[in-house]
Amino acid sequence: MNKIGLIVKREYLRRVSKKSFILITFLAPLLFAALVFVPLWLSGIKGDEVKKVAIIDTTGKYAPLFKNTDEYIFINSNGNLEQYRTAKDKEVFAFLNITGDLLENPNAATLYSEKQIPIGLKKEIDNVLSKYLKDEKLSSFNIPNLNKIIEESKINFDIKTIKWDAEGNEKSTSAEVASILGMMLTFIIYMFIMMYGAMVMQGVMEEKTNRIIEVIISSVKPFDLMMGKIIGIGFVGLTQVFLWGILTTVLVSGTLFFMGGSTTPEDLMNTQMAAQNLGNISMTAQAPEMNTKVLEIINSINFTQIGICFILYFIGGYTLYAALFAAIGSALEQQEDTQQFMMPILVLMIFSLYAGIYSMNNPDGPLAVWCSFIPFTSPIVMMVRLPYDIPIWEILISVSLLFATALLIVWGSAKIYRVGILMYGKKPSIREMFKWIKYK
Repeated sequence: MNKIGLIVKREYLRRVSKKSFILITFLAPLLFAALVFVPLWLSGIKGDEVKKVAIIDTTGKYAPLFKNTDEYIFINSNGNLEQYRTAKDKEVFAFLNITGDLLENPNAATLYSEKQIPIGLKKEIDNVLSKYLKDEKLSSFNIPNLNKIIEESKINFDIKTIKWDAEGNEKSTSAEVASILGMMLTFIIYMFIMMYGAMVMQGVMEEKTNRIIEVIISSVKPFDLMMGKIIGIGFVGLTQVFLWGILTTVLVSGTLFFMGGSTTPEDLMNTQMAAQNLGNISMTAQAPEMNTKVLEIINSINFTQIGICFILYFIGGYTLYAALFAAIGSALEQQEDTQQFMMPILVLMIFSLYAGIYSMNNPDGPLAVWCSFIPFTSPIVMMVRLPYDIPIWEILISVSLLFATALLIVWGSAKIYRVGILMYGKKPSIREMFKWIKYK
């Protein structure tokens, strides 16, 4: 056990002192903060150049609708397109040509330019004409106060969801919040297993290729060496995730402070939704009610249970896959030879991720339940289901199967590691590696 502790210490200190670890640890939170605030910052930047748009309106009723903006100046013109096209003076950026009644013929309006039309200009023109044509169409029905009736008839219904506890107390819940929380935990575990499992394999292959392993193995048992490497790199990962959380919180809070409090969570949400083409939905008017509702929803989530389960699945899933990665790394010498052995593991990981994503809509469905019991998929799929208050007996069975399988995989991987770590000059087959497990 002392030797395992020494190996854990060596692996941990060697990796956290690397420049690559320090750079990734500090750059990742900066990148995350940039993804949050850069779109918000960019959305407030306006171009210095104000572009002119000439409106050639034969009807005479649409040109007065357009008002100048910070980016575009609309000019009512009596010329024709050919004159503008052949003119040497290219001060006008685009030409809006309207040749007839747009309510009868929507194709009577065309926007011309020698350059690609920006989406902002197209959207501005569409919005102005759409609003006018809508009002004109409604007026043609000759119904008094029709606009007001239609506006008052618009209802955005959002059903309130309540969860009962054992005593019958009521708490507000949100399927959206549960889904987001589950997917965040799922991606964290998925990324951690892939990143640090591959790091275990890479570390084993480096020591084997450099022949350092021949010196180390003379004083340390192969099992102790493998477990020390797995645990040490696991602590490296936990350290990095912990530092990411602290640095990200500090960066986001500090940026909000230096922006003078003018940026609200609603602004951040709106900007991110706009960046994802989900619409720019303003929530400022509903902010007090929204904050109260969010607090109620957060209080309804059992973070203690989710946190304990996350750690258990985190440890079990990482140990299981890291042992497989260590076994593969011990049997091979060249990086390109790992593709054949890595493919089954990658397929399992990708299937687990997709199973978790599809289980989000039906966390109690057959796919979600069965994948929660299969040890190779349970660390990822269970993260999606945890916020939905699944029965405790399912969690106990799932965790028990995961750790039992992880111990079995560690035992088998240690057998492969013992033989493969000192084998050079030959790439073994999967069948040969299974034979190594039978060696005493």
